[in-house]
Amino acid sequence: MDNSNQFSWVAFYKEFASVLTGYKDDHSTLIKKLKNIFKSIDMKLPTLEKGNQIVDIDPFTVFGLFNKSITDVNRIRILKGIAKEFHINASIPTKFEGIPVLLPLNATFYKFADDRGDNDITNLWDLFIAAMKYTKLKSKDNKEDFATHFDIVINQKGVGPRITMALYWIAPDEYLNLDSRNRWYIFESGTLPSKVVDQLPSFNNKPNSEEYFELMEMLREYLSSEQSDFKDFKELSFEAWRYSEEVNQQYKATSSQGISNELVAENFNNTVTEYQSKRENKGAAVADENIDTVHYWIYSPGEDAYKWDEYYKKGIMAIGWGEIGDLSVFSNKEQMKVKMKECIDPNSSYKNAAHATWQFIHEMKPGDIVFVKKGTHMVVGRGIVASGYEYDSTIKDGYNNIRKVKWTHNGEWNHHGQATMKTLTDITAYTDYVGKLNALFENDIVDDAEEQEIVYPKYDSAKFFEEVYMDEDSYTKLVALLKNKKNVILQGAPGVGKTYAAKRLAYSIMGEKNKDRVMMVQFHQSYSYEDFIMGFRPTEKGFELKKGTFYNFCKKAEIDSDKDYFFIIDEINRGNMSKIFGELFMLIESDKRGVELQLLYSDEKFSVPENIYIIGMMNTADRSLAMLDYALRRRFAFYEMQPGFDSKGFNAYRMKLNNTKFDNLINCVDELNNVIAADDSLGEGFRIGHSYFCNLVDINDQILSSIVEYELIPLLKEYWFDEPLKVKEWTEKLGRVIK
Repeated sequence: MDNSNQFSWVAFYKEFASVLTGYKDDHSTLIKKLKNIFKSIDMKLPTLEKGNQIVDIDPFTVFGLFNKSITDVNRIRILKGIAKEFHINASIPTKFEGIPVLLPLNATFYKFADDRGDNDITNLWDLFIAAMKYTKLKSKDNKEDFATHFDIVINQKGVGPRITMALYWIAPDEYLNLDSRNRWYIFESGTLPSKVVDQLPSFNNKPNSEEYFELMEMLREYLSSEQSDFKDFKELSFEAWRYSEEVNQQYKATSSQGISNELVAENFNNTVTEYQSKRENKGAAVADENIDTVHYWIYSPGEDAYKWDEYYKKGIMAIGWGEIGDLSVFSNKEQMKVKMKECIDPNSSYKNAAHATWQFIHEMKPGDIVFVKKGTHMVVGRGIVASGYEYDSTIKDGYNNIRKVKWTHNGEWNHHGQATMKTLTDITAYTDYVGKLNALFENDIVDDAEEQEIVYPKYDSAKFFEEVYMDEDSYTKLVALLKNKKNVILQGAPGVGKTYAAKRLAYSIMGEKNKDRVMMVQFHQSYSYEDFIMGFRPTEKGFELKKGTFYNFCKKAEIDSDKDYFFIIDEINRGNMSKIFGELFMLIESDKRGVELQLLYSDEKFSVPENIYIIGMMNTADRSLAMLDYALRRRFAFYEMQPGFDSKGFNAYRMKLNNTKFDNLINCVDELNNVIAADDSLGEGFRIGHSYFCNLVDINDQILSSIVEYELIPLLKEYWFDEPLKVKEWTEKLGRVIK
């Protein structure tokens, strides 16, 4: 490979990294210099802190300022500013192909001030210094120092495996980049010899220092051999970029599904998820999530459950903090904490109290299951939440915050281990724990003499169209695709309502809104076969074989074989599918249903039932299909969901609202989406979805201004942070249409 010009960036990056070591104890000067650079080149400094009130920064985030999805012209402008401000002697590079980049939405290696740990930025500096020392002197002590800091940082909130991208920036000859592109090329593309790949250490997307060093050493050995056409990590990384682009274009040209396959940076997957969950979502896709998912709670009715008898007879549950009044008037937890300090005790933090009260109002839903505890070693009851939140101002003991509950059990059961001390805790995610609590009541008689058969609300295609903005032809194709393939991935722009549509698609096929036949999980980097199928888990007596979520759901569907069951996987592309499904990956294929295989951890023969359908979700912009396992592509059909602005349902919604400014805003956003789709650095996967504008009842100027100011404009600033004129243009356009 002729790399005489291809890797001209290396000298500049290395020199700048060396210069940055001098600012380890002088972050304020570093921040001042960065501000000077962006001012001198007439560019806006990217958002590095909430409100851009920068109080601290780490060296990897500094490198991220010019290693993100921006144009080469703007990247060179930033590097020229850096060269001048920091007196860099190396030539300013002009070629950047193959350098791993961040996405603007998540371009810091730390969380913002109110969400990060006290030592997060210090840890990043410590890793940076340790990494620089190890490149110069590879002593045992230096290696151990690097390993210690690496293990801390990679597990730090908001960092993960992308820290290897940053290490590659500062020392590309020493550190291997493990972004999704490189991992795909090394482990899945089939390019490297299988006998080499088979010997490489495996890890669940986030290696520890030992695995990282072992992987680098084994790859170095291969790269230095005559077998390899590439001689170092730089050439390997560049070829991974080049080849994945080639595969991407080939797949794009042959795809009959109309799927966008633009390669984007490693961490946009986490970014979109975080952005969607943190914003005040007015769309049905997120707002409805808690309605359909049954949550499990453990609850104490007063200290040592002294109010249990009263609440059982009244058919209610209640929590305290009545001193601060009606909890529904508070917009967030912080407001609750302030009021609690004001009314009760100014010296207490009330962090847990505010969290519990917020959950009691906003996250607990009718249909949720409540286990009642007395102290930390006894369970005294179980019930089903039967109402929304109520505030009763007439109650004098402070327990004014109420929900109605249908209590199904009353008695005494020994709690396995020690229960949490908190008044209210959502335990849904702790499936083993929930299973143990449910087991306490399996053989007990319910208080009602006979349990009545549950009648589920009817749900058909007409109801689907009322709630999901999709045309009939698209719905018919999607249903046929799911029934034929049995496994479908819904993908599309953030905000098109994939999760919302997935559940309603299941209900419409079932003909009833039966939540018992629908299960939803979310994949993440640490999700494993043991979570999904089965595995050994530690107990007080050693280890015990535990069944996973998909295993249990399959067994449930197997018993009820005449009815359809739907397993929904959110963020499906975040997990390692081959590892999560293990030997069952083959069995999910439509023509392999009912075929039995021996399970890894037991002697049991297992099959995936015919009546199970799997629906996955992923954002188009999250990751190219070229990054996904080929086995995943073969076993799933991919269905592209579009923003629903042109659907009959959304048009009916617009007519019902009958608001000229709203109509003007939607027309403007439609025009904006065309611009985003045509942008080479963005594309269709970044278009604005319709859920930003759903569930509005009484529209006024303030609501529309809030959507534009607090949701759309911040998104555009992140998309086009290096093109301020474009942001200004669309900010003015969006502002004009709602005035």
